[in-house]
Amino acid sequence: MTKSILVVNCGSSSLKLALFDENEKKIASASAERLNSNDASARIDSDERIVALPKGADHKQALQVLVSTLRERQMMPDTPTSVGHRVVHGGETFREAVLINNDVISAIKDCASLAPLHNPVALAGIEATLEQFPDTPQIAVFDTAYHQTLAPRAYLYALPESYYRDWSVRRYGFHGISHFFMANEAAKRLDRTPATTSIISAHLGNGCSITAIKDGLSVDTSMGLTPLEGLVMGTRSGDIDPSIFSYLCSRGMSLSEVHRALNHESGLLGISGQTNDMRTLCDLADHGHEPSALAIEIFCFRLAKYVGAMMASLNQLDALVFTGGIGENSSRVREKTLSHLGLLGFGIDADMNEHHGGYSDGRIDDTASRFPVLVIPTNEELVIAREATRLAANV
Repeated sequence: MTKSILVVNCGSSSLKLALFDENEKKIASASAERLNSNDASARIDSDERIVALPKGADHKQALQVLVSTLRERQMMPDTPTSVGHRVVHGGETFREAVLINNDVISAIKDCASLAPLHNPVALAGIEATLEQFPDTPQIAVFDTAYHQTLAPRAYLYALPESYYRDWSVRRYGFHGISHFFMANEAAKRLDRTPATTSIISAHLGNGCSITAIKDGLSVDTSMGLTPLEGLVMGTRSGDIDPSIFSYLCSRGMSLSEVHRALNHESGLLGISGQTNDMRTLCDLADHGHEPSALAIEIFCFRLAKYVGAMMASLNQLDALVFTGGIGENSSRVREKTLSHLGLLGFGIDADMNEHHGGYSDGRIDDTASRFPVLVIPTNEELVIAREATRLAANV
């Protein structure tokens, strides 16, 4: 029987499904958006056909409808060989992907306070697929697991030790599945092994993070206890003075209002006053909209500062890698970022950058650059599918 791997990715209000065959080829995908609202919608991605959802559909209902639709259209078998789930937060419990059982489900629930928008919906996806496929091995792959190799100097905050001991307050890091893929893919393109490759991986999308990877392992990263810390992002502020919280509350905002503002109304959206979409910002900037131009400048300057900071964790640098929707597609962001890094020896080839490294296996650096600079499309779904296949083989 042909093997198939179903990958389930539950976001706070979205659901993405991908089906891979045994040769790691994606054979079907589907998605749902604006779940738990009256505007909930879904579609089969290959033909962009809309799939009807119940009004106010949640993750469980959307998954049931999409799986049923894929089966009806003969795009997936009645039962996949394995199911892989993206789980955002594994705390300190999970250092790698695991087969899901009752103890794992309980531990994911225990981490929910660290990721209240994401872990509960990941559990909803797990519960729904367990109902659909009760005899199929199910695997959890954690965004935080890859960063469990950080040393205390990198993950501890300068806070009273009891905060960490009693409340697990520390830096966890995110986008670990993507950064893990970069560690392996960059090594392949550089004709090295991951264990002998050290890179800086910049995952730039609506959420952004940067990770220093030494000999294949994460040794520092920009996101912290939550995904709010670090780089400027689409709607998140990134690093700010913590006293801004109390200052804004003193001006009449509630704590929940401040939290919402920093996570959903800041970043590129907040600075520009227009949008969190980098393509739109570039177009607005080209037409003279100064706040949009400023948003791009701040985004790139903060990113460049973090590239320099990540070098402190490495004793060699084999490549700086750009990935994610912005990292892969915005030549302007890459050029502006590297323009701040001339003192460190980074150089860029304008033509290769404009073609996103398509000429030379991802390379966009010029001949004078001290370090290689690569553009590599991420593939988190493939990582999850591979982990699901690996662990299911032992069942």
